[in-house]
Amino acid sequence: MTTDIVLAMTGASGAAYGLRLLEVLLSAGRRVHLTMSPAAGEVLRVEIGRTVDLRHVTLSDLLPEFPPAEQSGSLHYHACHDFSAGIASGSFLTAGMVICPCSMGTLGALASGLSTNLIHRAAEVHLKERRKLILTPRETPLSTIQLDNMHRLSAAGAVILPAMPGFYHRPQSIDDLVDFVVGRICDQLGVSVDLAKRWGAGS
Repeated sequence: MTTDIVLAMTGASGAAYGLRLLEVLLSAGRRVHLTMSPAAGEVLRVEIGRTVDLRHVTLSDLLPEFPPAEQSGSLHYHACHDFSAGIASGSFLTAGMVICPCSMGTLGALASGLSTNLIHRAAEVHLKERRKLILTPRETPLSTIQLDNMHRLSAAGAVILPAMPGFYHRPQSIDDLVDFVVGRICDQLGVSVDLAKRWGAGS
C-alpha cells in the first residue's frame, strides 16, 4: 500500500498548520507531494517570515531547523501550474490529500468543479477516485456561500476539518494548539501520532 500523501498549502491564514503537518508526515516516514499556491507563498512570508521560490521549493526552505535524523520520509515538490505532475492523474496512487490551510477561494473552486491549477486538479482526482480528501479551512465568520460550498464538498466525500483546536488538553503554547489540529488531520489519514492528549486518556 502506498505511503504517498499529497499536501497542498493555499492562501488562508495558518501556514504554521501546513508546515507542522509536513514535518509530522515526514517524521512518520511518509512520502509527501507538496504543492503551494502563490497566495500560500505570500502567507508564508507574512506569518512565518520565510520567502520561497515557488518554482522550486526545498525542505530546507520550509523547515530549516528540521533535524535530518527525524526525517524518515521524503519530500517531492510540484509547482502549482505543473499539470504534468503525477498527482494530476487518478492513475497515480496516494493514501490521501490534505489542503492545509484551505482558502475560501480554493474551497469555492473545488465546490464548482474548477481545475485552474494543480491543487484543484489533484483534489478533483481524490474526489473522483473516492480517496481521502481533507480540507482545513481557516476563516471566520463564514458566509452562507462558504458554508454551502463546504456542504457540497462534504456530500461529495471530502472531510471538512477546520483549524479549530480544542482546549481540553490544556495547551500551554501556540505549538500545542497547532499540534491538536495536525493530530486530528493525521487521524483522518491513518497516520499514527501522539501530538496531544486525547479525551478520556486519563488525567
